[in-house]
Amino acid sequence: MNEVIRQLHERKSVRVYEDRPIEAEVRQAILEAAIQAPSAGNMALYTILDITDPEMKRKLSVSCDNQPFIATAPMVLIFCADYRRWYDVFCKHVEKVRKPGMGDLFLAQADTLIAAQNAVVAAHSFGLGSCYIGDITENFEYHRELLGLPQYVVPAAMVCFGYPTAQQLSRPKPKRHAVTDLVHENGYSMEKAARMEQMLAIQQGKEGDELADYIRRFCKRKWNSEFSQEMSRSCEEMAKHWCKEE
Repeated sequence: MNEVIRQLHERKSVRVYEDRPIEAEVRQAILEAAIQAPSAGNMALYTILDITDPEMKRKLSVSCDNQPFIATAPMVLIFCADYRRWYDVFCKHVEKVRKPGMGDLFLAQADTLIAAQNAVVAAHSFGLGSCYIGDITENFEYHRELLGLPQYVVPAAMVCFGYPTAQQLSRPKPKRHAVTDLVHENGYSMEKAARMEQMLAIQQGKEGDELADYIRRFCKRKWNSEFSQEMSRSCEEMAKHWCKEE
C-alpha cells in the first residue's frame, strides 16, 4: 500500500484538538492544495471562507447544531458554491447572459466539495485532524446574513481542522462497507441495494433484534431528527434564493 492510499485509509473525523495553533505555512499549504482540485472547465466555482474571528466561530458553533468544538477549532473553513464571479464577468462582456439555474448550482456544489476534500487530505498529510460540518447547510437565512453571501453563493460544507489529541489518535476508525457492496457494474443493482440490512449487520457486528434496534435508533437520531428536517428546509430555501429573479 503506497503512502497516499495508506493515508486515505487512515483518515477519520476528529472533533477534539490540542490547544495548539496551526502554523501559517501549513494553513497556506492546505489552501493551495484545495485550489489544485479539478473543477468544471477550470472555472473553480467556489469560494473558501477562512473563519478567524472567535465570535463568528462561536456563533457558528451554535447555529450548526450546537457543537462547541467548532468555537475552539484552530482552523475553520467554509466552502461556498459560487457562481457570482463568473455571472458578473459574463454580464460585463456578453450582451445576453442567462441566469444561473439548478444545473449550475449542482455543478458548483461538486466543484466545492472536491476542493474541500483536497484540503482534508492535505491536512491529514501534515498530521492534522479534520471534521466535516454538514450543518452549515442548515439555517440558510441566518448563515447568509452572518457570512454576507450574495445571490449565487451558498455554503456547501464547513470543515474544522486541528492537531488531534492522543485520545483521538488512538480512537479506532469506524468500519466502512465492502467495495463489492458499494460498487455496481454497468448500472444500478437493486439486488445489491437490497443487501443494506446485511451490510449493516457486518459493519456494526449486530444481528436480529439488536440490529433492528440499531436501525430504529439511527433513524431517529439522523433521518427523522429535527436537524435533518431543518437541513432539507434550508436547502430548499437555498435553491429558491439561487434561482430567484434579481
